[in-house]
Amino acid sequence: MSGAPAKPLLQRLDGIDRRWIFLLMALAVAGPILWVGVTGKTFPETPTPAVRGAFDAIDRLPEGSRVLISFDFDPASAGELQPMATAFVHHCAMRRLRIYGMTLWAPGSPIIGATLNDVIADDPWYRYGETWVDLGFQSGNEGVIKQMGADMAQTYPNDSRGTPVARIPMMQGVARSSDFDLLISISAGYPGSKEWVQYAVSPTLTSEKPLPFITGTTGVQTPQLIPYYPHQMAGILGAIKGAAEYETLVNDAARGTDASKPVPAKYQEAQRRMAPQLFAHVLMVGLILVGNVIFLFGRGKGARA
Repeated sequence: MSGAPAKPLLQRLDGIDRRWIFLLMALAVAGPILWVGVTGKTFPETPTPAVRGAFDAIDRLPEGSRVLISFDFDPASAGELQPMATAFVHHCAMRRLRIYGMTLWAPGSPIIGATLNDVIADDPWYRYGETWVDLGFQSGNEGVIKQMGADMAQTYPNDSRGTPVARIPMMQGVARSSDFDLLISISAGYPGSKEWVQYAVSPTLTSEKPLPFITGTTGVQTPQLIPYYPHQMAGILGAIKGAAEYETLVNDAARGTDASKPVPAKYQEAQRRMAPQLFAHVLMVGLILVGNVIFLFGRGKGARA
């Protein structure tokens, strides 16, 4: 007795159990993660002009320049933004720049110390109060930014450890936010990069010393900030892709002429995440195309019936 006639391929795909799709997605994500973990290799990245602008803004600063980094995010957005924070601090450390950490988000306060200690704890050039300081969290949203533009000491009378800023050597000569040589905002939303542009950067554009500004933001927030580039901001890192491009530039600079020089995994977090993201996106696009082919085939068959 002969079996039932085989169904056409598109018809079988139309009735496929969705669990097979879930399995394919799991393999598309897990496979590259395992490959990167075993081989230590990452996919090459081609930095965009906006990312290169952020890199150049730091790279051109002379040793000892003052850089204010505002960690305006929380653990929920750390997946996208923590690699940027680490890369920014790493680059500043390579250039021997004085780092001033702060945050407009209460949950961002522990992130400041954790990030700075992770990167510069073993660097003898960095001594607390002399070449780096943690100013911590200050409530008030954009009000803090406005006040920093007028009186830094009134905004931050003490650092995160309770030490009066008047007793911190590297705070000498910092009267207002315009006294910094570069402002960096790592932003997950409000208050964040947009408020820094509006209330800290824009008021200085007509002055003798405009405040240079770069930012790293989540993918959701990035489109809101693109209009400010390149006039109000010198560069922008958009989502994990921007972080991966920036890591590439920083790590290449760290290697110098020795391309085989190993880079610690903590400085490749964004690059390591690009492989699973790429394969997952390719799979999604493929499934969308197949779904549309099935739909069009079915519609055409119905019209002929």
